Amino acid sequence: MIDEPKLQSEPREGVPDVIDTLPAFREYCSALASSHGSLAADAERASGFRYGHEDWLVQFKRDGAGIGLLDPQALAAAGADWNDFNRAVGDAVWILHDSLQDLPGFADLGMRPQRLFDTEIAARLLGLKRFGLAAVTEHFLGLTLAKEHSAADWSYRPLPRDWRNYAALDVELLIELETKMRAELKRQGKLEWAREEFEYALKEGLGPRKEHPIPWMHVSHINEVMRDRQALAIVRALWTRRDELAREYDIAPSLLLADSTIIEVAKRKPHNAAQFRAIRSINERVRMHTDSEQDKMFERYAPIQRKIKPSMWKHVIQEALALPPSEWPETDSAVGRRHEPQSSAPKSIRAWKERYPERLKVLNKARKVVSQIAEDTRTPVEIIIKPQYLRNLCWTDEPRKRDVAQFLTEQGARDWQVALVAESVSRAIM
Repeated sequence: MIDEPKLQSEPREGVPDVIDTLPAFREYCSALASSHGSLAADAERASGFRYGHEDWLVQFKRDGAGIGLLDPQALAAAGADWNDFNRAVGDAVWILHDSLQDLPGFADLGMRPQRLFDTEIAARLLGLKRFGLAAVTEHFLGLTLAKEHSAADWSYRPLPRDWRNYAALDVELLIELETKMRAELKRQGKLEWAREEFEYALKEGLGPRKEHPIPWMHVSHINEVMRDRQALAIVRALWTRRDELAREYDIAPSLLLADSTIIEVAKRKPHNAAQFRAIRSINERVRMHTDSEQDKMFERYAPIQRKIKPSMWKHVIQEALALPPSEWPETDSAVGRRHEPQSSAPKSIRAWKERYPERLKVLNKARKVVSQIAEDTRTPVEIIIKPQYLRNLCWTDEPRKRDVAQFLTEQGARDWQVALVAESVSRAIM
């Protein structure tokens, strides 16, 4: 590792303008088609401000074509065809950092990456303790990146120069990074592991989006009220109305009603006007304070926020409190697992200790073996094999009768993982 990383403050070829017209789009596609090598890629969204998760800026870099900052919303309105882009890049390797964040958005737009190199997955396979993009570029290139605008409202137009600079830097070093990391993966004998992981991530990222079967249960800190069915009824009602309004006004749900407020209301169950007024957070507009330029971005959404009156939330709460117990949500942990495979084992080791201590003994043997493999290969345990797969394997009275390799494959383990752990785990649980 290089000791003193230098700050990369701007792209070497300067800060590019945004491509938002059809002629500029076609010109960049032409440049990509006549260039060569891997394609560095990234995307920016406005999820903390707008309702959806669509891309508001997509960034690319390829040797010979330079950096392109593309406005997908403006280009869609202009009639751009992303198949032109797909043909221009062909079967080039797409270099992404944390590809599962960006691939779904690319797929929604109509982009079709055929090969992938994920620098975050590579960093994890190589055993790095920190695997954010800035940390990885420091480690391999001796350069660090400024990250001032990572949570900006990327739907804002026109994009300030500083933002364009930030977006361009996200792809500026990825091509060099891929070269260094590919060499290190090869040196450690992990290049084939990485190839399988990249193929898996590409398939997952471009596949159908996986929605949570009970989305309102994603409210932060819902565990605080999981034993209170009436409280859950309030959470469900507030989340549902908040989501409807957020979709209608195209605003982030958290800017209408914070998750912390939903939980507070669910706990306190205000039955009259005085009790309702005592909950300050539900009677005031949600305000974000970051002590930065970002505060001005949040203020752009104040007119929408003011349209949602506290009396509306009060009405929702009253309706939820009036529900009979037969219409309250369940509190049983099965609520969260009902839509999971039947073989899904509990994550809580306490449940294992209390209900099936013998199974826990078998699990501990399997985990010990995997930990040793992880240590020997200098690879994090959770990368060697997903912990849930081991739990599922041992969550039965007869794990010894199972074909471990077949079971892990059916769970979703990649070939390299099965080849690495199946035989040792089989011996351990016999």
